[in-house]
Amino acid sequence: MPLKVALQMDPIDPVDINADSSFRIAEEAQARGHELFYYTPDKLAYQQGRVTAKGWPLEVRREVGNHFTLGDFQEIDLSTQDVVWLRQDPPFDMGYITTTHILDMIHPKTLVVNDPTWVRNYPEKLLVLQFPDLTPPTTIARDLDTLKAFKEEHGDIILKPLYGNGGAGVFRLGPDDKNMTSLHELFSGINREPLIAQKFLPDVSKGDKRVILIDGEPVGAINRVPAKGETRSNMHVGGRPEKVEMDARDLEICARIGPLLREKGQIFVGIDVIAGNLTEINVTSPTGIQELERFDGINVAEKIWEAIEARRAN
Repeated sequence: MPLKVALQMDPIDPVDINADSSFRIAEEAQARGHELFYYTPDKLAYQQGRVTAKGWPLEVRREVGNHFTLGDFQEIDLSTQDVVWLRQDPPFDMGYITTTHILDMIHPKTLVVNDPTWVRNYPEKLLVLQFPDLTPPTTIARDLDTLKAFKEEHGDIILKPLYGNGGAGVFRLGPDDKNMTSLHELFSGINREPLIAQKFLPDVSKGDKRVILIDGEPVGAINRVPAKGETRSNMHVGGRPEKVEMDARDLEICARIGPLLREKGQIFVGIDVIAGNLTEINVTSPTGIQELERFDGINVAEKIWEAIEARRAN
């Protein structure tokens, strides 16, 4: 049965149609006969009991430079939609959090993917804290002395913003690095959020595995290898995707976290695993669909829509 689908996402004009997961989600929805409406987060509003969005009916096509057509600009009541996709990229700031509160008002009658309550409660670097036996040693703090003590204990660490994304602001501080205080001053001057520190895992040079789960079940993985001279493996900063198989440890991790993700309505999730250590659980706007489809020859977007359609049917 055709669904009305609204996509809340960043501007569609500059997306890379051969890599962007939101584009692939829209493409598969259209192929299944669903009706698309597109809007950016700044066009979401609460108006006297109604949740509205200003945007455009959308058609997509796999043509570089000519990948979409917009209908007439209009305002719709999002409660008239069957599905709303929460797909804008982080940072996970108050603007992002506010969109989850507004979308809560129409969910679950209108199915919001992923469930906005639990996107808000489970940002990438915090949900992993519920599974300390699966993760590398980790500290979250604003207090400089606490961060210094963690570095003194572990020597070689990664320091990054708690709510950052795409590899931005990620620093490796080796045993002899003296920049902790300067970096703390830098980050403190930008915002009041804590920092996250993790023990550095040397095996990141062999890759950071992105495992994709759909409704709590793993469907495949890609390996993201850092560029030469880089610690960060994110594809936004030059990481190279490679074909990789899930191993027993990956499946063990998925078996542990999968039931919670399914219970909390996190239909499309990407986790990061380095040398058997779970480092992030990405629920806000995960990526990796197109790379996995190319490497493994499976239709990941189809599986996502099958999960959504099954939930809508219940």
